[in-house]
Amino acid sequence: MTEQSLIQETPTPRTRESLAHDLRALGVEAGMTLEVHSSLSKLGWVCGGPVAVVQALMDVVTETGTLVMPTHSSNYTDPAQWSNPPVPQSWWPMLYEQMPAFDPRLTPSWFMGQVVETFRTWPGVLRSSHPAVSFAAWGRHAQTITANHSLENGLGEQSPLARLYDLDGYVLLLGVSYESCTSLHLAEYRAPHSKLLTESSPILENGRRVWKTYQDIELDSDQFPEIGAAFEETGLVKTCPVGSAQCKLLPQRPAVHFATEWLTRKRTRSE
Repeated sequence: MTEQSLIQETPTPRTRESLAHDLRALGVEAGMTLEVHSSLSKLGWVCGGPVAVVQALMDVVTETGTLVMPTHSSNYTDPAQWSNPPVPQSWWPMLYEQMPAFDPRLTPSWFMGQVVETFRTWPGVLRSSHPAVSFAAWGRHAQTITANHSLENGLGEQSPLARLYDLDGYVLLLGVSYESCTSLHLAEYRAPHSKLLTESSPILENGRRVWKTYQDIELDSDQFPEIGAAFEETGLVKTCPVGSAQCKLLPQRPAVHFATEWLTRKRTRSE
């Protein structure tokens, strides 16, 4: 969508103040531990762009709470497995040799959106160390959430998602669907019969760049919209407009528990 068409479709400019008002109406509160997934364009034309969105989130959650966003970099993975788009096989040896090591301070997120990239570079924001599925956090529990992110099973029990679960946090879908709800991946690890796979990425190990191989599971976010729709029947999901977007606020722990049971039933039937 062009900026001109976005302006034409926005009845009044969205601002830091108006977005904060809408977030509070949705149920976001000071002191919350909140994982945010966002689409800037879905909010309408925002005065100040992604900066205003991050400011509004911080205004509402405050430093007594914690903001968390996925800062994934799927381009820091094995080029032999890339498919969207693939690269020529003749390139692979050079990429294995020359791709920079992941650096939480420098490596940008990949196709995660303007709000995420603005948040990632915000003063006081910390970032976890996983080369492909890192998270950034700001506020009271930022250190707890981003520390000790395991290389193996990157969205599992030693990940920021599990720490968010421990803290009884919430998930905000800010103009995006359940397919973007990263927290539901935690349920994929907790449900039985996961399919194992091998991943690899360039990382810094003892100050040296190495191409590191590690184990994980096959993940599938295509099933999340169905899980989310079923979870909404529990009455635990709040829905309200934020700017131009219809947004959802859900408690992460019950959502993960629900998804784990849903996946367990599905996988057991298919065995």
